[in-house]
Amino acid sequence: METVKTKKFTDRLFENVQPIWEKNHNHPFVQEIGKGILEEEKFIYYMKQDYAYLIDYSKLFAVGVLKAQDLETMGKFAQILHETLHFEMELHRQFASEFGISREELEATKPTPVNLAYTRYMLNVAQNGSLAEVVACLLPCAWDYWEIGKLLRKQYGDQIETNRYAKWIETYDSETFGDGAKWLIQLMDKLAEGKPERELAVLEEHFQMTSKYEYLFWDMNYRKQDWPI
Repeated sequence: METVKTKKFTDRLFENVQPIWEKNHNHPFVQEIGKGILEEEKFIYYMKQDYAYLIDYSKLFAVGVLKAQDLETMGKFAQILHETLHFEMELHRQFASEFGISREELEATKPTPVNLAYTRYMLNVAQNGSLAEVVACLLPCAWDYWEIGKLLRKQYGDQIETNRYAKWIETYDSETFGDGAKWLIQLMDKLAEGKPERELAVLEEHFQMTSKYEYLFWDMNYRKQDWPI
């Protein structure tokens, strides 16, 4: 007798978000990183904006500590916050320096309209919503970057040694980064368990919205969009 696999909430999220994520994965910015042909100026623009993004994104993990209901979850959010501030952002600083971007330049970067809208959406949800809503906003960035890392490795792995952006691909394809994404996926399923459909729909709306912001973020950097004034 076959065992019927119970569908998890994140299975639903993954299936329904595919039209958005496929656009993310096929965006010229992402594909040109994979091929190693992205214009350096576009990558530099991205590194600066992503650094500004991470400053606000890391605050969501602090909110996670505040809203968690048990010490284990609090500890994990605190660990990810520490790793983001002291390891991921340090990797950004090291990688940026290879492209001639100083730490001072990174920290002086002002977020663009898209960047600001994205982070403010997440922070507003985090401050006013439940822990599940915080995770629903956090998850697309962590999960889809992992998916992109794996995808680019699969598509262009034979060219990795000559790819100037190899370190970027290796970071997001790594087991360490994947473990963080998997923890958030598991936590999302745990927090969604037993919730009525009206609450699940709200969580999915946040997940879809932040996935759309991910697309806008790629596009903004590819076009080097900033304030019109």
